[in-house]
Amino acid sequence: MKNYEFSPLSDSGVIVKLGDVIDQRTHEIVVMFTDYLQENPFPGMLEIVPGFTTVTVYYDPIILAQQSPHDLMPYESVLAILDQMFQTLTVTCKAESRLVEIPVCYGGSFGPDLDIVAQQNSLTREEVIAIHSSAEYLVYMIGFAPGFPYLGGMDERLATPRRSSPRLSIPKGSVGIGGSQTGIYSVETPGGWQIIGRTPLSLFQPNESQPSLLRAGDKVRFHPISEQEYEAGKKVFP
Repeated sequence: MKNYEFSPLSDSGVIVKLGDVIDQRTHEIVVMFTDYLQENPFPGMLEIVPGFTTVTVYYDPIILAQQSPHDLMPYESVLAILDQMFQTLTVTCKAESRLVEIPVCYGGSFGPDLDIVAQQNSLTREEVIAIHSSAEYLVYMIGFAPGFPYLGGMDERLATPRRSSPRLSIPKGSVGIGGSQTGIYSVETPGGWQIIGRTPLSLFQPNESQPSLLRAGDKVRFHPISEQEYEAGKKVFP
């Protein structure tokens, strides 16, 4: 691989830029490089955080300083290690992905902004639900809150600006639209996206070995459910 750039992040992190635009190809490279680092960690590597076009690598500067063979500064050592990786790393195939079905109870008290999305886009509520649940979305990254997926692939007919005044508390499981993106609030938190529904699934379970239900590279499909089905689902995912 030849197209990458490094930039420092404090005294224990480096941002690896792998593209200039948010698209499927850049995403696949981000996921591939993240997977490679997870399978081939270097001494002192602490954490990897994939983004839309970047991968941030956190490291322990003390370990890097102790193991540097040429008295390099820790940041310089990390760049040398990553640069060596890129010399042999080849983008050979698409990253593997899972398809995760997300049940959503649209509208009513679960989706208080469904009418706003419909009105701003000259659609009916039923059309909003049909369009939103007919697409296949790509999980570009997890961020903002633990387990919160940023999903790409939403139909432009549903694009709606964020609320002018964010709500102080959005229930976990709420499905929202923010501009041209859609996402799912994994935990209760403030937020300004337009809320159109809610899923009974728990996207973040801190006591599980894999706390986040979704991960970067997954595909997501929403399917509408009734309020009764939502309540039944909540008994499984309290």
